[in-house]
Amino acid sequence: MDFRRRLAQALREPLVHFLIAGVAIFAIYGWGGNAVDAESRRIVVGEDQVRRLASMWAQTWQRPPNARELDGLIRDYIKEEIYYREAKRLGLDEDDTVVRRRLRSKMEFLATSEAENMVPTDATLQAWLTKYPARYATDPVISFDSVYVSANDGDDLARAKAVRILNQLKAGDDAAKLGDQISLPRSMQAASQLSISRQYGEEFGAALASLPTGNWSGPVASGFGLHLVRINKIDISRKPTLAEVRQQVENDWRSATKEQRENKAYQALLDSYDIDIERPK
Repeated sequence: MDFRRRLAQALREPLVHFLIAGVAIFAIYGWGGNAVDAESRRIVVGEDQVRRLASMWAQTWQRPPNARELDGLIRDYIKEEIYYREAKRLGLDEDDTVVRRRLRSKMEFLATSEAENMVPTDATLQAWLTKYPARYATDPVISFDSVYVSANDGDDLARAKAVRILNQLKAGDDAAKLGDQISLPRSMQAASQLSISRQYGEEFGAALASLPTGNWSGPVASGFGLHLVRINKIDISRKPTLAEVRQQVENDWRSATKEQRENKAYQALLDSYDIDIERPK
């Protein structure tokens, strides 16, 4: 009695209905003389597949599976393969929006991956560098001396003190004996504008490029106070060669042309099809 009750409950399960339908279709094909392909009824779990299953397990659990766990992985793989084949045999993948979108997503991934792996030629990158030279121009290289004036006594007093020291510098007094003490270097030689800004602040670094060469000038403000500056030499920014900035240029080119290259990959697929559209009248 208990067996009959369990059987009745099982027969109400949708999965059982699905399996019965699959068996029925298989039987109909067999009785009708259209035998199901014997090869499609044979599942081979090769060594490479077993290694892949074990590798995926190890990536998740950070250790290789033991014998029992590996047997379980193989059983799950066989179950998945059987359900996949039976679903295909019943045509469950046809006209299914979810399946179509999933397959489209995978194809787009394959197409975009190919486009992303495209290696640009030197000519392509050189054309990009020529089109956008300002992006890759090097910072000015500056050599300068400076005298620091503290602003602890207030802005007005500090500026008056700076003007007085500036006049002394112009008169030829020794710069090393003038100004206030600070941990910043008094001089920097052949320093990039970026490295100067890192030590003195961006406001100070940006102001140096506009100062005259060879004479004391200022005061120039920074986050520390005021500075009197003598520019000894300044090499203005230059255009680098492709070899110097190749990786940066390639990264920018990839980012900017990603959509264009993906569209080109799709267009190549589209051109291989004949498209007929019948619109409702």
